[in-house]
Amino acid sequence: MEKGKVIAISISTRRGLPKKNVPEARFIEDWGIEGDAHAGKWHRQVSILAVESIDKMREKLPTLRLGAFAENLTTKFLKVPELSVGDRLVIGEVVLEITQKGKECHTGCAISYIVGDCVMPKEGVFARVIKGGTVRVGDEVAVLKPEPVS
Repeated sequence: MEKGKVIAISISTRRGLPKKNVPEARFIEDWGIEGDAHAGKWHRQVSILAVESIDKMREKLPTLRLGAFAENLTTKFLKVPELSVGDRLVIGEVVLEITQKGKECHTGCAISYIVGDCVMPKEGVFARVIKGGTVRVGDEVAVLKPEPVS
């Protein structure tokens, strides 16, 4: 079973504002992260990006901070781009289900404008909260693949 680690949790109260890093966050079942502008009854409640993806962009823009791509969870040692829709992530008592891989960058994405590229559309994933609870920086992330249907 693949395991990773949460190295940053980032939230913002309004869409379009930079996300701020917090030491822990409460995940609410079928809603998202308490206090985050992207929470709601939809399929992209939580966004996830690997620090390894951010590091690729830091080669061109070294000042990029965790949360700069508006990701809620930044992970390490987890092959986020290889996750599939339907995979589940278990972080303590919290269970997330991957619902979407990547997305189109919004018009005027500052990082894409400066660097000429962006990793979130290709390497980020989105999830919904299946089971709520608290996630803290440093928590372990386990990947559960769905059982094959016969």
